[in-house]
Amino acid sequence: MKDRHARPRRRGQGELEAQVLAALGAAPGPVSAAWVRERIGGDLAYTTVVTTLTRLLAKGAVRREKSGRSFAWTPAAGEAGLAALRMRRVLDGETDRKAVLASFVTVLSADDERLLRGLLNELDDAGPPGTGAHGEAEQPEG
Repeated sequence: MKDRHARPRRRGQGELEAQVLAALGAAPGPVSAAWVRERIGGDLAYTTVVTTLTRLLAKGAVRREKSGRSFAWTPAAGEAGLAALRMRRVLDGETDRKAVLASFVTVLSADDERLLRGLLNELDDAGPPGTGAHGEAEQPEG
């Protein structure tokens, strides 16, 4: 017999955000918060879903556009982009970034290490926006 006074299971940190992102990833296009709430199920309040979407918007994980009197929501990136965002959030939550990155790199497979080195070399060759080929700041012409 089910206890009608029992509380629903509390979600782990980030679990609701992950569920919202998964629902948006499966959406046929921009969708409402109510659509997301229906897909997640459970007895979530509509306001909880809107709050979660708003937090994800602040983190750059979702986008919204005005649709009538409310908003339509979409993921800001594909699966790879969302995974990168999660990795970045973990890194941002640590005080010793060097230790975290060093630990991460030491557990990579040889193939992943080669892939990462290749990507870093490509970025170094191209340089970040506004810099030269090897990361030097570009001088304005004049």
